[in-house]
Amino acid sequence: MPSISIRGKKMPESPIRKLAPFADLAKSKGRKVYHLNIGQPDIKSPELAIEAIKNIQLDIIEYGPSAGYESYRKKLAKFYQNQNVSVATEDIMITTGGSEALLFALGSIMDPEDEIIIPEPFYANYSAFSAESSARVVPVISNIESGFTLPTIEEFEKAITSKTKAILICNPNNPTGYLYSESEINQLGALVKKYDLFLIADEVYREFIYDEKDQHFSVMNLKGIEQNVIMIDSVSKRYSMCGARIGCLVTKNKEVIAASMKFAQARLCPPTIEQIACEAAIDTPKSYFDEVIVEYKERRDILINELNKIDGVLVKSPKAAFYCIAQLPIDNADDFAQWLLETYEFNGETVMVAPAAGFYSTPGVGLNQVRIAYVLSKEELIKAVHILKEAIKEYNQRS
Repeated sequence: MPSISIRGKKMPESPIRKLAPFADLAKSKGRKVYHLNIGQPDIKSPELAIEAIKNIQLDIIEYGPSAGYESYRKKLAKFYQNQNVSVATEDIMITTGGSEALLFALGSIMDPEDEIIIPEPFYANYSAFSAESSARVVPVISNIESGFTLPTIEEFEKAITSKTKAILICNPNNPTGYLYSESEINQLGALVKKYDLFLIADEVYREFIYDEKDQHFSVMNLKGIEQNVIMIDSVSKRYSMCGARIGCLVTKNKEVIAASMKFAQARLCPPTIEQIACEAAIDTPKSYFDEVIVEYKERRDILINELNKIDGVLVKSPKAAFYCIAQLPIDNADDFAQWLLETYEFNGETVMVAPAAGFYSTPGVGLNQVRIAYVLSKEELIKAVHILKEAIKEYNQRS
């Protein structure tokens, strides 16, 4: 039988989805599963987007432009300008989700065996996207004790070699919920200028910031390195439209846009109907976001408060996004997460978490940590953490 490619064998498995069969098994046994494992918001999508889909009047759902519809890109440019992010329509390419935008970016700038520096823990698919581009991830570790602040610039500088091509960050961060400050972004900007590197920033959680003193600072606002900067964005979290699969790649570097267009042409075009919905969603009133932020802030505070009631748990309050990393008083989070679904139940219920080791590329790190997404109602979060507390007791008492 023919063998699959080396690249296929090296593609990492998603730590978020690999436990799905065990969750299905738990549900087949009649157990309720509280999903703390995946960032699927339960917030309703904007009515403007839903109405746009309902009112579509097309005789043919035809191919669109490879870069996305110009009307949507113009409106998106105005959206960023209103956030004091100066971009033009021609700086934006619409993609099939933020994932495709990142794949296009990496494919456009990375050669085989080139290195990309990423502070870890990081969104697990960054490893997969890098592997798909035949690039090598070089991690720079942040730690839970500091709340996952940006590693020192000295640590980044130590990691730079002749093969280094880019630095990739997620701001606000998935999986830690950390928000990089303007000072930290400026330090990274100075570093990429010094070594003439690309700086890629995944900014899909830009709206989800919970304290008034904190502000998001986009890499697109860095001065003097406009040609080095690439921003990744998406509608998935902003409008609770994960299934729409619409994102964008934003850069003032025309060579990157031109190279990315070659990838874009190969997949023909981003989805037509979803672009119509996303274009309509841009007119969503501010009140929608105000309500969403209040709700998530309350969920964050409840989650952290409840987790801190469990003996031996270490967790820091995230500044942004809707995730946190919690260190549990267990030895192996992978085994614990599977046991929760395969064996454990508390009054017919259990929880699903994402083992955090999959968010690190350094072997042996994060083995007793999990990522928790607070995308459930406040009442369900309280129930889920209580189940987690009881489960930890029983798990550690096994012979």
